[in-house]
Amino acid sequence: MTRIENNQQYEWAVARVEQLLPLVDDNTPRTDPNCIELELLSNLVADYSEANFSIGKPTLGDVIKMRMLELGLTQSKLSEMIGQSPSRVSDYITGKSEPTLKVARELCIKLDITPSVILGL
Repeated sequence: MTRIENNQQYEWAVARVEQLLPLVDDNTPRTDPNCIELELLSNLVADYSEANFSIGKPTLGDVIKMRMLELGLTQSKLSEMIGQSPSRVSDYITGKSEPTLKVARELCIKLDITPSVILGL
C-alpha cells in the first residue's frame, strides 16, 4: 500500500497501528519488522488524516470570538476596550475589514493574542 485511498483502509491502518504500538519501543531495532510496519503505517495514517480531517488555520475572527468567549466579553465590551465601535468589531469578526496597526496592537494586548495571529503568520 503506497497510500490510503478510503475510510475503510484508514480505519484498518489505525487499528493495525494500535496493535503494533505495544510491540515497539525506543529499544526496538529499526530493522525489526514491527518497527518498519509501524513507521510506514503511521506515515500513511498521518498523510490521510491531514488530507481528509485537517481543521485548517483559524481566521482572525475565529480567534477574536474564541478569546471573547474565554474572557466572557461581549462585542460592546470589547469595542470599549479597544476604542472602536461595536459595528467595527463586528467587521473584524466577520472578516469584512482588517484592523489597523493601532487596533491590532490593542487586540493583542487586551485579548492576549500573539501578534503572529493578528498578522496571519
